[in-house]
Amino acid sequence: MEKLSDIFTITYGNGFELNRLTEKNLGVNFISRTAKNNGVSAKVERLSDVEPFSAGLITVSLGGSVLESFLQTSDFYTGYHIFCLSPKTSLSEKQKLFYCLCIRANKYRYSYGRQANKTLGDILVPSIKEIPKWVEGTTIPAIPSEKRIENDDLLLHVSKWKYFYYNELFEIIKGKRLVKEEFISGNTPFIGAIDSNNGYRDFIGQEPIHKGNTITVNYNGSVGEAFYQPDSFWASDDVNVLYGKFAMNKYVALFLITLIRLEKFRFNYGRKWETTKMNRSRIKLPVDKSGKPDFGFMESYIKSLPYSTSI
Repeated sequence: MEKLSDIFTITYGNGFELNRLTEKNLGVNFISRTAKNNGVSAKVERLSDVEPFSAGLITVSLGGSVLESFLQTSDFYTGYHIFCLSPKTSLSEKQKLFYCLCIRANKYRYSYGRQANKTLGDILVPSIKEIPKWVEGTTIPAIPSEKRIENDDLLLHVSKWKYFYYNELFEIIKGKRLVKEEFISGNTPFIGAIDSNNGYRDFIGQEPIHKGNTITVNYNGSVGEAFYQPDSFWASDDVNVLYGKFAMNKYVALFLITLIRLEKFRFNYGRKWETTKMNRSRIKLPVDKSGKPDFGFMESYIKSLPYSTSI
């Protein structure tokens, strides 16, 4: 084992305030103390007098989400309380990711009142010679492209949107109960009432009971969490499945899912979003000149966002 400072040169980040920078869709990554999205909380306009940090460094949060560590694959600026780690000797991408895991494994030592600004370099981690052989044998998923399908910058004029009942837009079907003891091994996605992993709780051998190109919404558990399901699946009885009464595709579905999730505050464990209640619920949508839902606009808006080519 060695100190982290023996393996990396540790420097303080920029310490910029995001509200003093200009956000830009295709700008430079801005790294903050978040635990999500590889630490990227925004994209900002490149500064004429400050060069970004180079891709290939590791960023570590000293406060907020303490010791959240990420390998940055693009140039970046940072907010407050971010350290940047540069290896003193050449390390592969997989080795750097291994050290991110090692740093995160020490999160339990810190909290809001005990930050890592003075002690990060003293954390003990495996030496380069002690890196397990499996690290280099690990397959790293491809990095999503930031490119957009459509380059138009579309605006959301929410004041001109109109409300529609869910049962005008969807046929809503409740999932079917299946307890874990009844699972058999297989490749059918089992969608549960969870808030992550696109709702995938497991893979089972039972035949799918719902078709793909649908939206699943939890009416129990993590109520209001919604996901697009591209493939056929089995949904638990805590999940409602929304079949579009229109020509749905993944882009339209992702637009709708964002709006569905905004309704989560209305529900909880004691007030579930059951099918009867969902049928009577309303959703506010952009409309065309005839006053009908403008699904073409919804699709184009999603396609105009960064990373849309990777959807």
